[in-house]
Amino acid sequence: MFNTIGFIGTGTMGSAVARAAVKGAPEASILLSNRTPAKAEALAKDLGVQASDNETVARTCSLIFLGVKPQMMAGMLEAIAPVLAARSDRFVLASMAAGLDARRIQAMAGGKYPVICFMPNTPVAVGAGVVQYYGLDAAEEELDGFQALLAPAGLVDRIEPGQLNAASAVSGCGPAFCSLFIEALADGGVACGLPRAKALAYAAQMVEGTAKLMLEQHAHPGVLKDGVCSPGGTTIQGVRALEANGFRSAAMEAVIAAYDKTVAMGN
Repeated sequence: MFNTIGFIGTGTMGSAVARAAVKGAPEASILLSNRTPAKAEALAKDLGVQASDNETVARTCSLIFLGVKPQMMAGMLEAIAPVLAARSDRFVLASMAAGLDARRIQAMAGGKYPVICFMPNTPVAVGAGVVQYYGLDAAEEELDGFQALLAPAGLVDRIEPGQLNAASAVSGCGPAFCSLFIEALADGGVACGLPRAKALAYAAQMVEGTAKLMLEQHAHPGVLKDGVCSPGGTTIQGVRALEANGFRSAAMEAVIAAYDKTVAMGN
């Protein structure tokens, strides 16, 4: 679908998405650009693709990933707007900037170009991520091509435009929340006498296994929880301690706080 794919911005998320794209379109020409050229050059060498610059990406690529921070998006698009306007062929802009909807991207780019807004998370770098997306003025075949391109990233799901900010707060920010949980479990293990490395390995594998069990068995998390909580046993006492300390409320508030900040960034 997309023969020439460009990335403007190769930070943590841009790099992760680029790794998935290389797998999803092995025959495509892929160009990487970054405000620090050495970073793009290092990633390009690692992935076996080509380092470039913003103007070349904007002039030649049929799919242009915009991987800059939301507060930098307007300036970056203003700089390449004349290049985009001079094109006579069709191209798609794909933005991963939190809080900026597709119409804002079009306005910043200076034209009613096809736009795909999407939100990846960091586990896409290892093929176990989540990517939600929607399109504006993009053809169905372009949206299908985008989904196929990022399929190696993990779960790729098309959603309604108004849901992207909430999705970002759950799966986009979630790796940070989950990492805190894993670290806290490991700290508890260390407090009880486990070596740090073993405690971290056990906690991380447990989280991965529990998630896999839930997804493969289509089980509600409450059912999985009840399956471990024997009457009068150890686990229910741990659950009681989590509830007493507001664990579920804290997790909910974390998502809501992230969502509110995302919405504010868009304003």
